[in-house]
Amino acid sequence: MQAERDAILAALRPLVDGIAATFGPLCEVVLHDYRNPEKSVVAVAGSLTGREAGGAMSEIGMRVLARGDAATDELNYRTRTPDGTLLKSSTMVLRDSTGAVFGALCVNVDVTAVDRAHALLGALAGAAGVTREEPVTPFGNDIDAVVDAIVDTHLRRQDRTWAALDRARRLDLFRSLDERGVFAVRGAVEQVAARLSISRASAYSYLSQSRAQPPATAPEGDRP
Repeated sequence: MQAERDAILAALRPLVDGIAATFGPLCEVVLHDYRNPEKSVVAVAGSLTGREAGGAMSEIGMRVLARGDAATDELNYRTRTPDGTLLKSSTMVLRDSTGAVFGALCVNVDVTAVDRAHALLGALAGAAGVTREEPVTPFGNDIDAVVDAIVDTHLRRQDRTWAALDRARRLDLFRSLDERGVFAVRGAVEQVAARLSISRASAYSYLSQSRAQPPATAPEGDRP
């Protein structure tokens, strides 16, 4: 089975360069092998997210990994890089002959200029609508940096430090990280504990409790 998966990845490698060359410098194509989450990038063409072969998966990859064989393709979604680049992306999962998910082929297209032109034309036509703020996705070659960025983003959404969170919000934080696949990565619990400056035992305890208890319903005005 491992040989079959290796063969699928080898067959897709030429497509990475081919797709990127077709769409030009505004396109990035990344081939992932989720058998090695910390270094899942096996091939990349383009440089929109700054990743290289041997780099780590993003939060999107963690989410796919957490869903396992139930994962589905995510097509034509929009996200934003930490430097503000607006991307239109598609993540297509790779399966072996048994249907098991083991990787993904991802295509990112920089649509920042198109979005600005659309907004300008809308304003000139008097039809400008409400600007939608796209979620920021942390990208990086180091899995620890990606996990740290995800934790920091969730704390900013709470607008509180870890020390200022009550127990319910702490459990919600761990539940949210878990739902996004952070803990599907080896060593992520220890990494989150270090980022929050808590003990590893405390982190495992919060994770266990968050999985055992349903999410609390926050008051309407107190929701992040």
